[in-house]
Amino acid sequence: MSFENKFARIMRNTGPARFFVPVGIVLIVFGIILLGFKTDTYLEATGKITNVTEAEMLDTEEEDNQQEYDVEVIYTVDGKEYTTTFSNLTGDYKKGEDIKVYYDPQDPEKTTNSKMNFLPPVMIALGAVAVVFGVYKTIDAFKKSKALDNAVGGKFPSEKFEGFKETQGVTEYYFRFDGNGLKPGYIVEDANRKVLYEGKMLKQALVGARPYEFNNHFTGTVKNHEVGHIITQTYNDEMFSAKSWFKFDGKNVWDEIHDRGIRISTNLHSKFPYFIYDIALNGQPLARVESTGMYVHEDDEAQHKLNVPTGSMYYRFWTASSDFDSLFLTIFAISETEQAVVE
Repeated sequence: MSFENKFARIMRNTGPARFFVPVGIVLIVFGIILLGFKTDTYLEATGKITNVTEAEMLDTEEEDNQQEYDVEVIYTVDGKEYTTTFSNLTGDYKKGEDIKVYYDPQDPEKTTNSKMNFLPPVMIALGAVAVVFGVYKTIDAFKKSKALDNAVGGKFPSEKFEGFKETQGVTEYYFRFDGNGLKPGYIVEDANRKVLYEGKMLKQALVGARPYEFNNHFTGTVKNHEVGHIITQTYNDEMFSAKSWFKFDGKNVWDEIHDRGIRISTNLHSKFPYFIYDIALNGQPLARVESTGMYVHEDDEAQHKLNVPTGSMYYRFWTASSDFDSLFLTIFAISETEQAVVE
């Protein structure tokens, strides 16, 4: 298996870690900083507002937020008067009104208008929990990757894919999106455009999973599946993918594919920008899949060469296997998640 595949697997499985660890560290740092402003020893005094002015706000803040005020206050400690200013306060403040002032008995000029006794330790505790969870998910991701490598089919037979397409008994098929009709979805066709397999969406769903009907014309079997909405990530997060996985009958689709003994190796270089996916089942070659443009058939060769590659929804694949249920699901997952690198 290529470095790109292993890296993509780790990146996908460490998504929670890459969120929780930085957030946890930020919480811990801010909690520690706030400890420097510890106010539990501050004493309370009653001050009097001497002036109220509107705080300067950005245009966007003026549209979305409540007006803030800078409030000047005079207060007395041990017979000595002090002045302070509380900035960016919201609420109703009037000159001459009383206001609570909390001051440092060691240095009465240090003041605050509220105590934060519980906030710093809470932030530190939450940050620690987030970091521990992120580290746990990272370790779990590496263990999962190692377990996949050691499981049946874990060792990818790259050498057996040399000349695979020209091997006797291997047939070329065409996987493409079909938006015609009331049931949009994907179909597999042979060279004569005979439909061999269909995966059609029965109903669009704004919330929850979308029901699909998978129709295997080889075996005459029809099965309904629930396809969860795609989890969208940014290119920064996933490195190789905009969309990394979806649920298939309530399960991460890549976990379902791996549990069937399927492993994938992606070639990013030989026909860029057309991607090649070698698919193995239980350590043996199952299929080679190549992304294409919209025109996938041999008799569309002229248009195929001129068409800009789509990167998803249209593929050619070669196989000698009759296990089209696993094949279709694998290519369906590649297409629906817009994967350049999978595993």
